[in-house]
Amino acid sequence: MRTYRHAVAGDNVTVFVPETPGDLVHFKDWWVHSNGDVALDTETTGLDVFSDGHRLRTVQFGDRNTAWVIHWERGGRFVEAVVEFFRRWRRRLYIHNAPYDWMVLCRHAGLRLEYLVGRTRDTQVMAKLVDPRQPQEGGIGASLKPLSAFYIDPTAPDTQGDLTAVFRSLGLTKATGWAGIPLDHPTYNLYAGLDVILTARLYPRLEEALSTVGVRQVLVDYEHELLHICAEMTRKGMVLDREYAETLSGKLTEVEDRYLAVAQRYGVTSVNAPKQIAEALLGMGEDLILPGATAPEMTPSGAYKLDKNVLFFLADLDVKDGTRANVRKPNPLAEAVIRSKRAGKWRKTYADTFLETVDPDGRVHPVINSLQARTGRMSVTRPALQTLPSSDQMIRRALLAEEGGVMISTDFAAIEMRVLAALADVKQMKRAILAGEDLHEYTARLVFGDDFTPKHRKLCKGVGFGKVYGGGATTIARQTGAPMEDVQRAIRAYDRVYPEIKRASARWQREAYANRMVTVSATGRQLPLDRDRAYAVVNYQCQSAARDCLGQALIDMKERGLMEYLRLPIHDEVLASAPKEDAEDVARAIKECMTFDLFGVPVAADAEIGKRSWGSLYGADV
Repeated sequence: MRTYRHAVAGDNVTVFVPETPGDLVHFKDWWVHSNGDVALDTETTGLDVFSDGHRLRTVQFGDRNTAWVIHWERGGRFVEAVVEFFRRWRRRLYIHNAPYDWMVLCRHAGLRLEYLVGRTRDTQVMAKLVDPRQPQEGGIGASLKPLSAFYIDPTAPDTQGDLTAVFRSLGLTKATGWAGIPLDHPTYNLYAGLDVILTARLYPRLEEALSTVGVRQVLVDYEHELLHICAEMTRKGMVLDREYAETLSGKLTEVEDRYLAVAQRYGVTSVNAPKQIAEALLGMGEDLILPGATAPEMTPSGAYKLDKNVLFFLADLDVKDGTRANVRKPNPLAEAVIRSKRAGKWRKTYADTFLETVDPDGRVHPVINSLQARTGRMSVTRPALQTLPSSDQMIRRALLAEEGGVMISTDFAAIEMRVLAALADVKQMKRAILAGEDLHEYTARLVFGDDFTPKHRKLCKGVGFGKVYGGGATTIARQTGAPMEDVQRAIRAYDRVYPEIKRASARWQREAYANRMVTVSATGRQLPLDRDRAYAVVNYQCQSAARDCLGQALIDMKERGLMEYLRLPIHDEVLASAPKEDAEDVARAIKECMTFDLFGVPVAADAEIGKRSWGSLYGADV
């Protein structure tokens, strides 16, 4: 038996690493006679759990003072010892970032997800409910190291950081180190054990913190329910059209190179060289000034700021979906830079990632983070499918329903504005929604009269979303292409028509100032505000409530037996796959789960049935 000792918060803790079948008897004796719950963790060869060649190396168990690192990779009695634990364990498991370890144990140990879910409390979820901010935003973050340093011991080791140094000493990289480090390496085993000891100590501190800030247990339970639903969708994955993905990768490479050649004709050798691009654009007569601004934006180092907003404006493209904006003459260099960069990013982020992570059964498993943004909104990573433009069919075409099945998309109808009307009790807005009116047309009529134009509607829509997302006049002018004076006039008129929004914002800001700059959502979620951006409170309240509308709808879908059909939550959309003959019934049931009343405002949804590919819902022919 290998034994490692370490000090945590002044206590001597012990990490045991069994080396023989006889040593495993002591491991069993430990957990059989354990008086409390146990923390759990795994070490693997990499993050892509379902990819071919992924391996489980160790499984760790621990309490406040003791950890056991079981070498699953040794096979035989070591595997049997882990399997016996799970077969007989009936108490709670503490896991940090549980979905990853759930996926690992489901794939490699053959465990049922329901068994693990029913016993798990995820300390990462709990930490995000206490404070959802990342360190760069002024929060603690949700990683085990900073949480342990804050709640347990300021000297808590950075296990991943220190192991990266060990990898380098062994001639390995961060990418190859987890698979290549020897199984019996002392640092590897010590840190594997310390992680579960830290997790076991972190749980009660987070319980105390949740109680202190006033987060109700029902919200903690709700988030764990959503964790399960999202993990089930990740585990199930989606069918990949491998041939299409391979062809797509080649086509995107061609597009990347073609537009790079256009940029090179203007003296730009790399589309990732902002200084070159700025000089070329200035030489073409562009002033790099966005609508509503009086001067170009500059970086802290004094260079011209060439972000997405600047390039898309110069190229006359809509920032959201890449379609022609029709507000100015397109600049060919700006457009070439955008299209070359986008093709390269899409190839690497989507097509190539599909091919790198596809499992032996031909499925990809996008990772769904159920509690990602500060407001609680979900995200989808590896690949980041939620960042696709709303009009894209090219990437979505690669993902398929099962053989004989079709894709179903059910999307909330104008959820942001409905949530705003409900939370701020906006009387006229609620009347328009109840009457089934187009809300942006209704607003344009109130603001500009019955002879309003499509441009007026677009402007009112921009102002409305500016209220929801915290965008000011400059942002609205940039997005709508309207002159600044028109935008400012529309904002003033909007505030006269819907005065409740401004009053609600003022009230929420006052409450936040009295509550440590934290606004509390309709569901009791703690949403810290930046002191210099208190106006973002409307955005936080609306975005958080919209997320919880989706979360409750997903729970309702699970209770109605629809889990087998669910594939992805994308913003305010739920993607499903169903047999063609059952598609109408499934679509109707999902739509019903996404239709309900929110403080007197009807929340509605629209369902669409496509063909076999996700892309068919956006115009693809398959």
